[in-house]
Amino acid sequence: MTIRPIRFLAAAALFAPLLAFGQKNGCIDCHSQLDGELKAPVASFATDVHREYNLSCPDCHGGNPNTDDVALAKDKSFRGAPAKGQVPRFCGGCHADAAAMRAFNPALRTDQLSQYETSRHGQLLKTGDTKVAVCTDCHGVHGILSARLPKSTTFPWNIPQTCGRCHADKGLMERYKIPADQRDEYMASVHAKALFEKKDLSAPVCNDCHGNHGAFPPSVSSVASVCRQCHPSAGELFSKGPHKKAFDEIGAGECEACHGNHKIGPPSSAMIGTGSGAVCVECHDQGSRGFDVAAELRRTLDGFTAHYGEVAGLLSLAKRKGVEVSDAEFRLQDVHTVIVSAENLTHGLDTAEIDKTVADGEKELLGVRASAVSAVKEASFRRRGLVVATVLLALFAVALALKVKRMGRARRGEGSPGDPGPKAP
Repeated sequence: MTIRPIRFLAAAALFAPLLAFGQKNGCIDCHSQLDGELKAPVASFATDVHREYNLSCPDCHGGNPNTDDVALAKDKSFRGAPAKGQVPRFCGGCHADAAAMRAFNPALRTDQLSQYETSRHGQLLKTGDTKVAVCTDCHGVHGILSARLPKSTTFPWNIPQTCGRCHADKGLMERYKIPADQRDEYMASVHAKALFEKKDLSAPVCNDCHGNHGAFPPSVSSVASVCRQCHPSAGELFSKGPHKKAFDEIGAGECEACHGNHKIGPPSSAMIGTGSGAVCVECHDQGSRGFDVAAELRRTLDGFTAHYGEVAGLLSLAKRKGVEVSDAEFRLQDVHTVIVSAENLTHGLDTAEIDKTVADGEKELLGVRASAVSAVKEASFRRRGLVVATVLLALFAVALALKVKRMGRARRGEGSPGDPGPKAP
C-alpha cells in the first residue's frame, strides 16, 4: 500500500512541531539541570506561544543547541539576553519583519516596533530611561501567551493589572509626576463593572483609550475622539450643541469635563440640573441662562421618570395579583427607551427636541397606564368575586352538612329533638 505524496506532506506538517521539540536541544537539557532563575526559562517556555510555532532558544538568543558543551553552545552567533534598552529592537527583529511574520502569523501586525517608538514609553527609552515599559514588561519573557488566552497578561481583564504593575507604583510614578491611583480609580468605574461583573470583553481597558504599543496620554483635543469610538451618538450630539464651541475656547476636554477619566461613574439624570451631584453648576452660576436651562431639564426628566415609576409600580402590582400584563410590560420597555434617548439628547442641549421626545413618551406612557389601571381593577374584581364565591361555597357546605346529618338520623330511626318518638302498638 502506498501513501499519496499530498497526504504524506500533510501528516509531516501536522507532526513536525512535535518531532522538532523532541529533537536534542542542549539549551533546554542544560538549563533543566540548573536552579533558580537559570532553570525558570525552561519551565515557563513549555506554554510559550513561540513554542507553538516551533521556535526555540537559538531563534532568539542564537548559539548552537546541538551540543552539551557550554563553550561550543555559545558560538559566534550567540546573543544571550539583551539589555533592557535593546529589548524593543531585539523583539522587533522578527515582529517588525513582515516577511518573517507571514511565515508564522500573517494576521499579526508588524508595525508594533514603529508604534512603540512613537509612544511615551519609547520616547523616554530613547533618552536612556530604562525604567519605562518595554515588550517584556507587558508580555513576559519565556512564558508569553497569546492575547486570546484568559491567562495572558494582555487579555482584556488582565490589562489593568499589567499596566498597574508600573502605574500603581507610587515610588516609580513620582519621578514622572503621574498619579498612582489610576488603576484603583478605573476599578471603581462603570467600565470595570461591565468587564469584571458582566464579563463584557468589549468594555474599555487601559489600551483601548491610551493605545498599546503606541501608548500615549490622550490630549484635550483627542479625548472626545477616544470616547466616540464607543459612544458615537453622544459625541455627535455634543458637536451640534452650544458646549462644543465653549469647551474649545477654554481648552476643556469634552467628555472628561463632565464624566471624568478613569473613575467614570454610570451616567444618570442626577448629573443634570442644579442640585447636589449635578455637573452643570460647576460652570453655570445661579441666575445665568445655563443655570435656568439645567434646572428646567432636570424638572422635565424627573417628571417623566416619576410617571414611569408610577406606571411600572401599577403593572408590578397587577402582575403580583395574577393578572396577565406582558403586553403592557413590553410597551413599557419602549417607554424606557424613550427615557434613555431623552437623557442622551442632553449632550446636544436641544431643549425643543428633548421636550418633543418626552411628550411622545408621555403619550405612550398614558396608554400603558390605562392598561395598568384596568389590570389592577380586574385584580380587585377577581378578588371580590373570589370572596363572594368563597362565602357561597361555605354556606353550601354548611347546608350540605346539615342535610347529611338529618338523613343519617332518619336512617337510624331517630327523630328530631322535638319529635315524641314512635307510638306504642
